[in-house]
Amino acid sequence: MNQEIYCSVNTCHYWANGNHCKANKIMVTSDAVGDSMPDNFDAPQASMAAPTPANTCMETACKTFVPNQSDKINADGVYKQS
Repeated sequence: MNQEIYCSVNTCHYWANGNHCKANKIMVTSDAVGDSMPDNFDAPQASMAAPTPANTCMETACKTFVPNQSDKINADGVYKQS
């Protein structure tokens, strides 16, 4: 599967020119789960996560976000593709 993921959050470690997300995996969840789980709960654990219903896009969050130049870029087990 070849997918293109777009993200306009240019302060994220995985952001690339053209608003491309270069994370090898991403996890999108409900805001409630995103707010309650630690940073290391991310895409590698997605298959074990309980379903997290949302009614609008405003109730969802990308859990894979890591700030640029953060010391936690390896905290989630996701890496940046070239």
